[in-house]
Amino acid sequence: MKNVKLIIVSTLFLVLINSFAFSQETTEESTNPFSASCDLMSRYVWRGIDFGGSPSIQPGIEYSKNGFAFGAWGAFATNFTGAQEADLYAAYTFNEKFSITFTDYFFPDETADYKYFELHEASTGHVFETTLAFNGTEKLPLSVLIAANVWGADARKINTDGTTGSIQYSTYGQLAYSFKNLSVFIGFNLTNPDENKGESGFYGDNYGITNLGFTSTKEIKITDEYKLPLSVSLITNPQAEKIYMVAGISF
Repeated sequence: MKNVKLIIVSTLFLVLINSFAFSQETTEESTNPFSASCDLMSRYVWRGIDFGGSPSIQPGIEYSKNGFAFGAWGAFATNFTGAQEADLYAAYTFNEKFSITFTDYFFPDETADYKYFELHEASTGHVFETTLAFNGTEKLPLSVLIAANVWGADARKINTDGTTGSIQYSTYGQLAYSFKNLSVFIGFNLTNPDENKGESGFYGDNYGITNLGFTSTKEIKITDEYKLPLSVSLITNPQAEKIYMVAGISF
């Protein structure tokens, strides 16, 4: 348990140190390893799951260099009672084609006295995930992603005596193909909970398609030097029988 806490604190420390190091760099550098962003979304839908049912503000901060990336990302519903999220991640990209990412998802409950450093697996709000991805190439713009929860607040198994067991190691897979201004995607729940034991899933209650749709993008000209990226997505969750239209702008 102490090791898990050390990982979180160390990641925070690395992000802060990298940010400080960037602030000391001269303006003569042509490449900037530090970046900040903010997306304003009409709704937060992640892997076919709706979080919050309201507009969402999504800030991000990242340090990347030599294939490594360390960052923090959040999503905050504007209706307050909706889902809030504050994540940390570390990633490495091989030859711009393959990536491995470790993410610490955390969902603070703003209506209660949540504790970020509560790290008992049975009661923590953290979910640790490992992701492997093929990012596609210029000739083959097909991306493939496999993501598995490896610790924390994942869906739990139910033992034969009815008690709560270990995590299900919930797993998600996705294929996406990109055109010029359009990306189509299909995502799958790769975990099959045992309904006879009363289990429910992290992504869905059965194997199957949970995220299907497409995203179209365009740039809105603001000045001769600045264009505002706009995205519009049609997202369906066939397993849950849900549909969403989501629009967003990025800064």
